[in-house]
Amino acid sequence: MSRGSLVRLVMLALLWGSGFLWIKLALRGFTPVQIVLVRLALGALVLIPIALHRGLRFPVDRATWGHLFVAALVANAIPYTLFGIGEQTVDSGVAGVLNATTPLWTALIAFVVGTDRTATWSRGAGLTLGFVGAMVIFTPWKSASEVASWGGLAILAASASYGISYVYMGKFLTNRGIPPIMLSAAQLTAGTILMVLALTLGGLTVPDLRFDAVISLLILGVLGTGVAYVLNYRLITDDGPTLASTVTYLLPVVAVVLGFLVVNEQMTASMVLGMLLVLAGVALVQRRPQRSKVSDPLPLGRNRNGGR
Repeated sequence: MSRGSLVRLVMLALLWGSGFLWIKLALRGFTPVQIVLVRLALGALVLIPIALHRGLRFPVDRATWGHLFVAALVANAIPYTLFGIGEQTVDSGVAGVLNATTPLWTALIAFVVGTDRTATWSRGAGLTLGFVGAMVIFTPWKSASEVASWGGLAILAASASYGISYVYMGKFLTNRGIPPIMLSAAQLTAGTILMVLALTLGGLTVPDLRFDAVISLLILGVLGTGVAYVLNYRLITDDGPTLASTVTYLLPVVAVVLGFLVVNEQMTASMVLGMLLVLAGVALVQRRPQRSKVSDPLPLGRNRNGGR
């Protein structure tokens, strides 16, 4: 993994690692559908002016927009809404553990559809180790009733939807000459349209504009959606869907460290052990098999489509 990709992975983990907390706080004033609509709209409003200022233009062909709407459905509308529904009854820590199944879903789906059949011992061990580490951090067996609840199932379904989205975006949207920032702006625009259509499903109630809920929603939209999706698309483009999806293993690590540093939450020995397992798992997944100079003469960090 190139140094630039590693930096983007860490930044994305920081942005998304705090997302479970912001969703929990935003639910104090908004419904799940309202949260998804506002965060997608804010993300689009942040990225569209930047993309246009750089001289980029929205895609014009129907096929690309069709793929963008599908991507917005499985990467934004469905999982974001399911997370909001799930966290009404499930703690954010349990949500973090269930979300850590995303790389497993991604690897399975990518293998089944044939977009990524790189089956090495290091990748398999890394995926398993990362998930075990996430479980050790949050010890979900102490909250078994939440994991096995309807809220837990909703979050598990959201994680599977994320897995589908990584593979779908990697197959139909990346490496097609569209810069990541424009892909992100267009997808968030498509997602906003979908959520406007979904307003009748629990989004027409009057929100409670309390300060903590509004600020949390602003952070979710501007940083956790707009900025994060540019990083996400670049990672998928440069390193593939399975490797990019391992960012979800780092989210529990970020949540624990932020809780310890910001609000003085306790950090136990099991949490430290779990974080070490997660980092080891991510390192194993990122490890690529050795290639000969003849078969792969490209410089480190560049793919065959010019990415870095």
